[in-house]
Amino acid sequence: MQEAFRAVHAEAARRAGWTGAGVGVAILDTGLFPHPDLQDRVAAFQDMVQGRRGPYDDNGHGTHVAGVIGGDGRMSGGQYAGIAPGCRLVGVKVLDGRGNGSLSHMFRGLAWILENYRRLGIRIVNISVGTRSAGDEEESPLVRQVNRLWDAGLVVVVAAGNNGPGEGTVTTPGISRKVITVGSSDDNRVPARSGRPRSYSGRGPTARCIIKPEVTAPGSSILACNVCPNRRPPFYVRKSGTSMSTPIVTGAIALLLEKYPWMSNVDVKLALRESCRKTGAPVTKEGWGTLDIRRLLA
Repeated sequence: MQEAFRAVHAEAARRAGWTGAGVGVAILDTGLFPHPDLQDRVAAFQDMVQGRRGPYDDNGHGTHVAGVIGGDGRMSGGQYAGIAPGCRLVGVKVLDGRGNGSLSHMFRGLAWILENYRRLGIRIVNISVGTRSAGDEEESPLVRQVNRLWDAGLVVVVAAGNNGPGEGTVTTPGISRKVITVGSSDDNRVPARSGRPRSYSGRGPTARCIIKPEVTAPGSSILACNVCPNRRPPFYVRKSGTSMSTPIVTGAIALLLEKYPWMSNVDVKLALRESCRKTGAPVTKEGWGTLDIRRLLA
């Protein structure tokens, strides 16, 4: 499905003539390795975990997410380019080398984006990070902080988490009714430890009966940028989860905002709702449906 989706995207982007050029995307994650596919487009990097200055990634998750959003595919002859290979990237490290993080790191990262988004031209915030929801957390400090970004006019795209397939398993801050929450459309392709496929994508509704996620995209065995010290292969690695579905939607939104830069975050959300393709999956899994980039850019 990933290869077919890339082919559909390539055709849609080529015909529309958009690459997401100039659109700023902030990525809250494990960091950002200066991969060749991301060269010259890392506009800023802020480390909330160790306070280091230069961009780095001691886990690989954040670099993979960045590659899905905006890698230009130069180390694969363009074959493994991201969705919006012309966008500008801002890395905000809030997770450590094990992929773990504290709420304080998240709060600091979100506050830093709120303080700097105008200066850096950030339009979209990708959060492929989440924590288990404990009851009604819509008024939690984390959700309130994410909502502040949305209220400032930023498009906030958040992973639904990998705790499915039970209902009410969307992680925080994906339970926010304001943000765009993304699930995996092909979450039954990755075998669990038992050897049988497991439907991992977090499902709604939230404790307040809000349908989540809003949209799904491919998330299983996604091939994108790998941390490659000394620029030696392998330059790409496969990862699975709603963390990978989320940057696909983020990249598509970058293409949309390049084409229609006057659109507000609410306009973007409505455009997604009108362009998604229903697959017959339960609404608690796919919300409005699966991302269709050609229809979104039409």
